[in-house]
Amino acid sequence: MSGPLPDRLPPAGRPAPRAIALAGPTAAGKTAAALAVARHLAPQWSVEIVSVDSALVYRGMDIGTAKPSAAEQAAVPHHLIDIRDALVPYSAAEFVRDATSLIDAIRARGALPLLVGGTMLYFKALFDGIDDLPPADPALRAALEAEAQTHGWPALHARLAAVDPVTAERLAPRDSQRIQRALEVWQLTGRPLSAWHGATKTIAASDRPACAERLISLEPTDRGWLHRRIGERFDTMLAAGFLDEVRALRGRGDLHADLPSMRAVGYRQAWELLDAGTPADTTTALLHERGTAATRQLAKRQITWLRSLPGRTVVPADAPDPVGAVLQQVDRLLAATKATDGA
Repeated sequence: MSGPLPDRLPPAGRPAPRAIALAGPTAAGKTAAALAVARHLAPQWSVEIVSVDSALVYRGMDIGTAKPSAAEQAAVPHHLIDIRDALVPYSAAEFVRDATSLIDAIRARGALPLLVGGTMLYFKALFDGIDDLPPADPALRAALEAEAQTHGWPALHARLAAVDPVTAERLAPRDSQRIQRALEVWQLTGRPLSAWHGATKTIAASDRPACAERLISLEPTDRGWLHRRIGERFDTMLAAGFLDEVRALRGRGDLHADLPSMRAVGYRQAWELLDAGTPADTTTALLHERGTAATRQLAKRQITWLRSLPGRTVVPADAPDPVGAVLQQVDRLLAATKATDGA
C-alpha cells in the first residue's frame, strides 16, 4: 500500500469524481483492491462500495459468488448485495436506477462511491444508458412462462426467430429470461427488440455517472495466471460447502434451472449435475472441471468487453503489487479532479 499523499483532499475540500469504477474479470482480485482503496483513503475520504455484480444481489448465494464476508461488509459499507430473493430476477435497468440513486445518496453523505464488479452489462448500461423499452407486463410474462412450461423455451426461441431474427441469433435456445423479454416487447409494441436498441435512452448523458473515463481495470497479462486463480478459488468454494449451498437452494422447491440466479456460473453446472443424479463420488470432480471451464469462458468475455473501452486505465492483475498500482491510480484520479475543478 502506498503512503499517504499530502495533497489528498479532505471531504470539506471536495471536489471529487462523481464515482470511481473498479472492474475486471472474475478472480482478478477486485474485492481485495476495493477494500484496500477504502483503507487507503481513510480518514480523509469515506468510501462506500456499490456492487456491480448480477449474482451478488441474491440472498442465499454466498459461497459460489465469492460474496464479500460479513466482516468485509462491516468494515466498508457495501450496497446492492443481498437485495433480492433468488426467485426474483434483477435487470440491468433496475441496476442503473438503483446505482444512480445510491451514487447521489453516497455523495450527499460526503462519501466517495466506488463501483466494483465484473458484470459488464451493468457497467455498459450505467455508462451508456438503457434503451427506452416498454415496462414489463406481468400477465403477458405469466402467459409466456406457462407456454414455455408446456412446449419448452427452444420452441419460444423458434417463434422469436420468426419475428426478430437479429435478437434470436444472439440468444441461446434456453435463455429463458431474454427470450421472454424479447417476445414480450414484440407482443406489446409490434416492434422487434433489435429495433429498439440504440433508438432512445432513458437516461440522458448529463444525468449518468461520468465514470467510464474513471474506470480502473484489473486485467491479467498472463491468461494462465488467471486460470490458476480460477481453479484455486473453485477449490476453496467446494471446500467451503458450495454443493451444499446449491442443494439447499434446490431444496426450497420454488427455484428452477432457468432462473437468472440459477444460471450464474457454477450454480448452473452444479444444478445440472444434481439434476442428472450424478453419483456423489464423482460430482465434486465433475463440478470442478465444468465450473472452472465455464468461469474461464466468463473471464474471457469480461476481458474482451473491457478491452473495447479505450478510456479505461489498466492495472496488470498479475503484477507484483496490483493493489498498490490500483491505489496509485485512485490517487491520480483524485488529483486530476482537483486540478480540473481549479481547487
